[in-house]
Amino acid sequence: MPLKKNIKAGKIKSIIFKFFSIFLFILFNNQVSSESLEGKSTHIKILDKISSKNILLKLSNGKEIKYKDLLIKSIKCKNSQFDDNPEITAYLQVEDLIDQNKDDVFVFNGWMFSSSPSIKPFDHPVYDIWLVGCY
Repeated sequence: MPLKKNIKAGKIKSIIFKFFSIFLFILFNNQVSSESLEGKSTHIKILDKISSKNILLKLSNGKEIKYKDLLIKSIKCKNSQFDDNPEITAYLQVEDLIDQNKDDVFVFNGWMFSSSPSIKPFDHPVYDIWLVGCY
């Protein structure tokens, strides 16, 4: 008789183990996919309107970089989940170092979208900035 109790206990433990492993797999799989969408560096292209030259800058997220008269900081960047129509978004802060007006701290402060830069445009008389990639 004790043999039947052991078989039932083993089946219950097996079901609990399978359920727990599936739960952990789903939980881990979702975390990995959301973490892989966020990048550690933002790539932007800057056009100097006066000289008509452009340069590709690679910004580490959270660090500031000085490019001529601009102080640029990338806070966060993210890639889209869809491969057929990729969307890259980045939160950028751009400060003009020549502007002495302390009322306006940033020339640009907000999210920039690679597919539609006109949603929140970067307005500067000398420079244009485009979001190129998030890696």
